[in-house]
Amino acid sequence: MKPVLVLLVSCSWTLIGAQNYYQALMDYLENRLLAIEDRMHLWHQQAHQYHTEMLDFKKLTTETMVGIRSDQSAMFKELEGASARMDLVEKEMDYVETQNSPRACANKADRVLEQEAWGLQEREEVEEDGGWEELQPRVSECEELISSFRSVKVLKRIGSPKGMWTRDPKSSKVYIFNGTSGETVYEFRSVQEFSRSQGVAESRIIHLPFEWTGPGGAVYNGYLYYINQETDTDVQVIKYDLMSGLVTDTAMFPIGKHVSLYTLNPETVADLAVDDEGLWLLFIPTDSEPNISLAKMDTATLDIEQIWDTRCPRENAEAAFVVCGTVYVVYNTRLASRSRIQCVYDVNDMMVSEEAPLLYFPRRYGAHASLKYNPEEKQLYGWDDGYQIIYRVTIKRKLLA
Repeated sequence: MKPVLVLLVSCSWTLIGAQNYYQALMDYLENRLLAIEDRMHLWHQQAHQYHTEMLDFKKLTTETMVGIRSDQSAMFKELEGASARMDLVEKEMDYVETQNSPRACANKADRVLEQEAWGLQEREEVEEDGGWEELQPRVSECEELISSFRSVKVLKRIGSPKGMWTRDPKSSKVYIFNGTSGETVYEFRSVQEFSRSQGVAESRIIHLPFEWTGPGGAVYNGYLYYINQETDTDVQVIKYDLMSGLVTDTAMFPIGKHVSLYTLNPETVADLAVDDEGLWLLFIPTDSEPNISLAKMDTATLDIEQIWDTRCPRENAEAAFVVCGTVYVVYNTRLASRSRIQCVYDVNDMMVSEEAPLLYFPRRYGAHASLKYNPEEKQLYGWDDGYQIIYRVTIKRKLLA
C-alpha cells in the first residue's frame, strides 16, 4: 500500500505542477495579447490622426493650388499686356531709330564735298592761290546704300552656334562653314535644296587642302576665298577653285596670331566681303589698333589695290559687310541684345550722315557670328546662334554720287 500511496502523491504533485505551468503560460499569453491590443489601438489612433492631418494637408494644398492658378492666370494676363506694350514700344523705337543717324565715321575735313561747302568766294581764293588739288578717282562706281530692312526669314537651324553661310553671286550654289575652323565646306545646289535638306549629309562635301580659320570666307564667281592662319605671324588669304578643286593663288598678310577683328567674335581674325565692286578684306593690323581697316583686293591675283582706315571701332563689333564700296559695321553688347549698324564708312567719301540711318536688325535669337552680302539678290546671309537667316534690304541711291 505504501508504494501505491507514494505513486499517487507523486502523480498529484505532477498534475498540480503542470496545471500551474499551463496557468502561468496562459497568463503570459493573455498579457501579451492585451499588450498587442493596446499597441494596435494606439496604432489605430495614430493612423486616424495621420489620416486627418493628410486630409487637412490635401485641403490646404488644393486651396493653395487654386490660388496659384488664379495668380498664374492674372500674371499671364499681365504678361500679355506687357508683351503688347513691348511690341508697341518696339515699333515706336524702330520708327525713332530710322529717323536718327549713326555717329559719322569721317571728320569735317573729309566731308567738304559731301556738305557742298565750297562757296563762290572760297573757289575764287583757291584759284588765286593756285591751290587746286587733283581729285582722286573714285574707287567704286556704285551709287547704292542700304536704307532699311524689308524682311527677315529664318530658314532653318543646322550646325554650331557659330559659323557662316553664303551664296555665290554668280550662281545659285550655297556654301556652309560650320563652326569656327575646319577643313570641310558643304555645298548645296540652291537655297531651296538647303532649306529642304535634313542636314549636311545631303550636301556635296568639299575637303580643302588647308584649314579655314574663322567664319570670314567668301565665294565669288566659282572661287572660294578663305582665311588660313597656321603660324604666329602671318595670315593667308587662299583662293580655291571650286570646279577643279585646286588652290590657284595665296596672299600673305602680317596679322598677329591673337588679333581679333571683332571683339564679340574673337575667332574672326580677318573677314572677306563681296559686293558689286569685287573682293574686300576687313582686318586689324595689330592688336593695339582700335579701328577696323579695309583693303580692296584683286580677285584674280589677290593683290592689295588700296587700304583705308574706316575709323569704325572694333570694340563691341560682331560683324561687318560691304555694299557698293561702303562698309557697314554691326555692333552688339556682351549680353546679346539687338544688333545695330552704328558705323558706316564710304571709300569714296560721298556718304553724309543724313543718308545713313541708324539701322537696327529685327529681334532674333542671339548675336551674329557672320553676315555676308549678296549683291545680286540684295540680301544678307546671317548666322545667328546656329540659325541661318536671310535679311532682305531696301537699297536707295546716294544723294551725292
